Amino acid sequence: MKNQPRYDPASESGGPHTTEPLTASIDGANGASDLQHELDARLNPGKTGASETDAPTANVAQSNPSRIPLRFVKAAAGIAIVAVFGWLPLRALLQTSSVEAIVNSRLVTLRSPIDGKISSGAGLSGDPGIVAEGTLILRVVNTRGDHVRLDDLRSQMSRLENERPSLVSKIASARAAQKDLARQAALFTEGRIRQLEARIAEIQASIEAAAARREEAAAAVERALSLIKSGSVSSVELGRLTRDQTIALQTEIGARRRLDATQVELTAARDGTFLGDSYNDRPSSVQREEEMRQRAEGLTADLAHAEAQIAWLAGEIESERSRYVGRSEAELKFPVAGRVWEILTAAGEDVRAGQPLVRLLDCSGAVVTANVTESVYNSLQLGSVAHFRPSAGGPELAGTVVNLTGSAGAPANLAINPDALSKEPYRATISVPALNNGSNNCPVGRTGRVIFSADSARGP
Repeated sequence: MKNQPRYDPASESGGPHTTEPLTASIDGANGASDLQHELDARLNPGKTGASETDAPTANVAQSNPSRIPLRFVKAAAGIAIVAVFGWLPLRALLQTSSVEAIVNSRLVTLRSPIDGKISSGAGLSGDPGIVAEGTLILRVVNTRGDHVRLDDLRSQMSRLENERPSLVSKIASARAAQKDLARQAALFTEGRIRQLEARIAEIQASIEAAAARREEAAAAVERALSLIKSGSVSSVELGRLTRDQTIALQTEIGARRRLDATQVELTAARDGTFLGDSYNDRPSSVQREEEMRQRAEGLTADLAHAEAQIAWLAGEIESERSRYVGRSEAELKFPVAGRVWEILTAAGEDVRAGQPLVRLLDCSGAVVTANVTESVYNSLQLGSVAHFRPSAGGPELAGTVVNLTGSAGAPANLAINPDALSKEPYRATISVPALNNGSNNCPVGRTGRVIFSADSARGP
């Protein structure tokens, strides 16, 4: 070990060497080889055993032609390393790709539908990840909502509902009175018919009596006419008998006329019409029964109208209550599955109708926004095949070019404005279905590169 050469940095810089073995090893045409061997010995102390035992033997080995293949192997390895590490940047330069690319998504802006005060919802709890569609995020409460019409409708409903039992009671009372008057009218009609029947029987008896007197008077006149020729009956007596005969005949005729009139009254009474000189065609009981029936029908119509009004008011009250609830309280929910991007308000803040409150990421519509050079842009077309390569590593994600905006203004509803990609002014939008399957947790803002397929980038 005492003959081990010491490492001197000056030897690498071309300065003077102080160790004798190192000076002795550099000689003639093998000087460069000996220097390399010496450096290997300094850097690898474990391999210095052979040098310690026999330095002249090592020098002879270095000059041996068998060391030449080793040099070629080292040179080939160096060339391979340079080729491998140099090909990757060269391939990247030869590929048709974007300059910059970033995962983007549409923004959904939720605005306040009413005036009111903000009440925090479950969607602002700060839990990470994608929030399901329909999750409550904010509640807006307006304690000063106008409910005058709702109160007026409820007042009308209460009034009609209070009148309804009274109408029902009045109808029942009118029905009972009508029933009683109808019974009285029926009794009156029955009695009037019996009365007329009895009067007819009386008139018929009077007719029979008048007929008998007429026959008797006729017989007396005939006897007087037979006796007047003999002078037994005077002409005065014959005139009296003739007058009695005429009176008896007229009495019979009058009785028959009364019978006809009474039969007309009986027929009318049986039909419900009463004829007479001292009363109307209908008795007072019948008239009162008719009035009570009309009153009951009117009360029934009023009750039906009240019930119709109650039903209409019930619908109006429900509709107005819904409108009042909509004006006094509103719930804002996630319209799509996504996550909160920006909160523009705070709990307890007074807001106005139409004021933006929250911006949400629509994670079902994630895309990749890329800017490209002019030459690449001109070679692209809608439907071109592309692959997004994330900067953080991982597999490439297949996609399709869905929009080419060039240097025009980019859509304003994206989470990250494409104008932020400022290296090149030409922009393209790539749809990547793998970003929308829910497994990437809506990775908006992640960067990478877009590699365009050579066939699709060549254009039609």
